[in-house]
Amino acid sequence: MATKDEIVRGYAQALLAVAEAEEDLGTVEDELFAFAKTVERDARLREALSDPALPAENKRAVVKELLGDRANPHTVSILGFLIEQGRAKELGRILEGLGELAAERRKHVVAEVRSAVPLSQERRKKLAEALSKATGKNVEIKVVIDPAVIGGVLARVGDEVFDGTVRTRLEDARERLGSA
Repeated sequence: MATKDEIVRGYAQALLAVAEAEEDLGTVEDELFAFAKTVERDARLREALSDPALPAENKRAVVKELLGDRANPHTVSILGFLIEQGRAKELGRILEGLGELAAERRKHVVAEVRSAVPLSQERRKKLAEALSKATGKNVEIKVVIDPAVIGGVLARVGDEVFDGTVRTRLEDARERLGSA
């Protein structure tokens, strides 16, 4: 019997193969990552998608309503497939695994970057270069919009955290002033 981790990895590998075959990997990967983070933050959405009493077609309708025509059709299909398979509870882990496998194939590591505002392509590029230099790895960033950040960015590359948020800088300043 396969462990939960093996099942999650198996789904991630299968979804990677589908996205690659459809030649939409970059777009689909980004959209799935964003959707997973939305589900992670929204308890009601997470409960609705994982509620065994709610029929799968209703859950698919929720996904279609949320994403509509804004998302790639393959993104919507993949999410629908995972929901029909009863994998909504593992959605975040499966999609995170997909991102890691895709980055592995590209010889990159994924950095989750939290920012209060969307980042321009130029800012993303500079941030990826800085993180690559700091970690010694080719870094690919995935941005999560998080108003709690207030300003600056918080980047996580594997177990390493790079905190350049305004909140942390203010806390550091308070500590220095308090000990002076």
